[in-house]
Amino acid sequence: MGTTDGEALGDSFSPRRLLKSETVYDGRIWDVVQDTFEFAPDAAPLVRDYIDHPGAVAVLVLNDADEVLMINQYRHPVRMNLWEIPAGLMDIEDEAPHLAAARELAEEADLVAEDWAVLVDLFLSPGSSSEAIRIYLARSAHPVPEHERHERTDEEADMELAWVPLDEAVAGVLGGRIHNPSAVAGLLAAVAARADGYTSLRPVDTSFEAHPRLRSNEPRL
Repeated sequence: MGTTDGEALGDSFSPRRLLKSETVYDGRIWDVVQDTFEFAPDAAPLVRDYIDHPGAVAVLVLNDADEVLMINQYRHPVRMNLWEIPAGLMDIEDEAPHLAAARELAEEADLVAEDWAVLVDLFLSPGSSSEAIRIYLARSAHPVPEHERHERTDEEADMELAWVPLDEAVAGVLGGRIHNPSAVAGLLAAVAARADGYTSLRPVDTSFEAHPRLRSNEPRL
């Protein structure tokens, strides 16, 4: 099926009348919400449970040698050590997404970057979670002064960092060796964006309207 009226292919907002919303599980980081909503005027209301997630940011860091910074971290739900890119939750109230990304880069990789752009936005599991993630491209990175570095704990305490050629990392994705979704999306998007020298990427402070908590037209009860 093609696009309509010559418009560019793109997702669109499709609000439904929300009849009822309640939290059925109150978690430490995210909740489970049950919504009752009107899908169509002549149909019975639908009820759906989903994870109400604060959202996340991730950073794909490239150096002048076209190498990407990869982080190896243990992820308990899948019982694996995964190669990822720096990432974290948008869990500080009113913190802009690009500032959250810069904070996570400093905390997880001890780096500050001078050149930023929006690389790609995605929903990680839109059938069961509201989690939206924005991935940034960061370049011209330099170390955080040692006395200002974040103390990493728990699963972050023994993270391994490595600079890997971008094409080698992409080969890991296509070869089924890299599974983290932000790494997969970020690496493939970076290769696509490299074709025009990254000139088509959006500015770092572009509004993140797809994020359910940041959009201006989110329907309310």
